[in-house]
Amino acid sequence: MKIVILESLGISDKEFNIISAPLVEGGHELVAYNDGKLDNETIKERIKDAEVIVLANTPLSGEVIEAAEKLKYISIAFTGYNHIDLEKCQEKGIKVSNAAGYSTHSVAELTFGLIIALLRNIVPLDEVLRTGGTKSGYRQIDLHGKTLGVVGTGDIGSAVANLGLAYGCQVIAYNRSVNTELIEKGVVYKSLDEVLKESDIVTLHVPLTDATQQLIDKDKLALMKDSALLINTAVGPIVDNNALAQALHNNVIAGAGLDRVEMEPPVPADHPILGAPNTVLVPHIGFATEEAMVRRAKITFNNIVNWEKGAQENTVV
Repeated sequence: MKIVILESLGISDKEFNIISAPLVEGGHELVAYNDGKLDNETIKERIKDAEVIVLANTPLSGEVIEAAEKLKYISIAFTGYNHIDLEKCQEKGIKVSNAAGYSTHSVAELTFGLIIALLRNIVPLDEVLRTGGTKSGYRQIDLHGKTLGVVGTGDIGSAVANLGLAYGCQVIAYNRSVNTELIEKGVVYKSLDEVLKESDIVTLHVPLTDATQQLIDKDKLALMKDSALLINTAVGPIVDNNALAQALHNNVIAGAGLDRVEMEPPVPADHPILGAPNTVLVPHIGFATEEAMVRRAKITFNNIVNWEKGAQENTVV
């Protein structure tokens, strides 16, 4: 069986060899590409005779999938899968799994990194100190005692809620279904509008769907406290980032911490969010800790092993 890995998995050669050993020992051919060439024509050529492909967040169109005549299985080294044409996969009987859960705690930890950076003005004060200044004129605000609003309580949102409780926050949440374990710990579920109105910090942890596209728009931002912070370590398009930039300029809310905007970095220099005040912006790093990359590779290759045995895990299709 030919397995084509289309992009780097972000691990060392040593780790790659250890984690992929069961597949190699099973007699399978592994072909790994790390040159960053991910245009459609190159991908078509590289997967034309592959039975299994591995990729992370590179888009995979129906046209490309159609060209892979032997393809039977896709193992996505990523949690999200909206970048894959799943209808074409279903049409061709191609099975798909993702790497669910590999970055749960990594993303949750970054969420609080962004929150604390904003509350304590860490980014501007770093420059202030280096240029001979002091803390004068910069606010310092506790996280303890604040109301943390968690939008989406899947694995990552639940981890964030638990950390919020550990920090001494009052945690309220919005989700289509409730997590009874969180309720037992003191989390209170409310409507989305109530969460937005009552929270000192709103943190987003929902997947991108038709229902969540620009879930946080101008009207939703207007519901928030003018002292509130918005944190997005989920997917960029769930926020109308143009409206967010305007809200920050107009003091509708106090600040924002973003791991994502509506496109992968690099972000165009003229994007409105880059000029918005009171922001901490990072280039999609939430998932990318060294430990998470190893966990991701293990899940990704284990998915292939289990699929071959007829026991598909982390099933998308």
